[in-house]
Amino acid sequence: MLWAKGYSTRNRRGGCMNFKEFETAQKLRGGYYTDPAIASFLARWVSELHPKRVLEPSCGDGAFIEAMRSCSRSQRVQFVGCELNPVEASVARSRGAEWESAAVEIVTGDFLEWTLESLSRGLELFDAVVGNPPFIRYQYLDALLQERAERVFDRFGLPFTKHTNAWVPFVISSVALLRPGGRIAMVVPSEVLHVLHAKGLRDFLLSQCSRVLLLDPQDILFEDTLQGVMLLLAEKKGACEDGTVAQIAVTPISGRSMLNSSPSDWYSRADFVPGNQMNGKWMLSLLSRGERDVLQRIERNLLVRRFKDVATVDVGIVTGANKFFLVPDDTVKEFKLDTWAHPAFGRSEHVRGVIYDKSSHSANRRAGLPANLIWFRDTPLNSLPKLARKYIAAGEEEDLHLRYKCRIRSPWYSVPSVYSTGVGMLKRSHFFPRLILNKARAFTTDTAYRIRSAHNIRSTDLVAQFVNSLTALTAELEGRHYGGGVLELVPSEIEKLLVPSGRFDPGAVKELHAAVAAGTRPVKLLSRQDETILRPIGIRPQDYETMRTAWQRLCARRQRKDTTALD
Repeated sequence: MLWAKGYSTRNRRGGCMNFKEFETAQKLRGGYYTDPAIASFLARWVSELHPKRVLEPSCGDGAFIEAMRSCSRSQRVQFVGCELNPVEASVARSRGAEWESAAVEIVTGDFLEWTLESLSRGLELFDAVVGNPPFIRYQYLDALLQERAERVFDRFGLPFTKHTNAWVPFVISSVALLRPGGRIAMVVPSEVLHVLHAKGLRDFLLSQCSRVLLLDPQDILFEDTLQGVMLLLAEKKGACEDGTVAQIAVTPISGRSMLNSSPSDWYSRADFVPGNQMNGKWMLSLLSRGERDVLQRIERNLLVRRFKDVATVDVGIVTGANKFFLVPDDTVKEFKLDTWAHPAFGRSEHVRGVIYDKSSHSANRRAGLPANLIWFRDTPLNSLPKLARKYIAAGEEEDLHLRYKCRIRSPWYSVPSVYSTGVGMLKRSHFFPRLILNKARAFTTDTAYRIRSAHNIRSTDLVAQFVNSLTALTAELEGRHYGGGVLELVPSEIEKLLVPSGRFDPGAVKELHAAVAAGTRPVKLLSRQDETILRPIGIRPQDYETMRTAWQRLCARRQRKDTTALD
């Protein structure tokens, strides 16, 4: 089963928020089912071992039972499937009864609970695991399922976070239930390569498996969802392979016709890389050997540094209710909030280039954008004018004062840590991240970061040199993205970005600003910047062209577009 990208429900102030009570039953149970062609492809991979015991952790209505029956033919098989939904379990049980050469057992219940009990009593391990685990956010699981997910992580000494998703403990448990030398074939989300909450799973796969192949479809395989998926094929280490370094490969695939091909052919032809070269994330496996070699060579350049060595990153102002505290001029005028209104930006639509100055702020105000941060400081309620109190009361009518970030401070409308920096950075980007020269000293909410340059590096130089193919590529490698294809970076990831260092004519940042504001196409913009920024520090043209080509491919992959769309 596959969890689809969620829809949002509008709150009373017009913003978008996700709430469990508004989600479909299909989404909350992860109920998007596997295409028979995908199930058959995965089943063929594990069937080559002639398994006697097969496990499916979330069998739904039995798609993999049909696929395994077609592959196994008359071979005697013991098939165990788990399914939380009693109705679906009944359907799967009926389909299993049609598999005459197999003993099919369908467990109606939670797979994680069954796993923990099975491991504690020493259940015989499985030769193969196939399936499509549920993709359900942790906060959408009930308390009991959340507790079992955490116990799975604890059992194997893996770091746990409440940002996890149900598919992560499902895959961990599936690998744990495999015998040495067994095979696993599963549908997993594309984010397996990069999201922080899957790091424990990536580490577990490296410790348990000899080789891990991820087939990376260039097309959406599940039409009802924007969620990108990959096909995981892996072999568990044999008894004599303990201590060996696992190998990782990511192979792009295109077109549904490949599902008729041999999984073993893909596995044998894959370009495997030692897993210990991945540095926590597996995005490097998307690069060719030649691209990785060039990246390593550039990294040794003395004028190329990690971002943490040239600047510090801090989160923007955490209001707890941006719709209330970040408002357009109309709201300021209606409630006479001029005294407490301060320039602010926090969205890409606020900053068309790389400079935010007074003229930018004026343009945003004229456009009716929410460009004012309302900062009441610690002013007591009874000291505020009537209309300001009315505005705060309107916020309380929407229960904003009960939100966590608001209710833990007093008064709730007093936003803490309000300061600006000379450089900002939006949290999310479409093509590549950019720094913003904050000439207006505007405030930024937590949709942006506050950046301080270090070691006497001028802010104009930091902003100008940040846009180039090397930094753009490492942002793809270090950041994360989800169904919508937007690139997101957190501070720890920003700190790892590779950036060139140097001093430039102050006009460089103005030229960059004009080019970005004019909508210069990404490849053309990076090409120009590479000549200006990378060539002077000794990086060869063929090397930064290699970096640009790699960035273009990864960016197009993230957005699910053809690379020519970025030209």
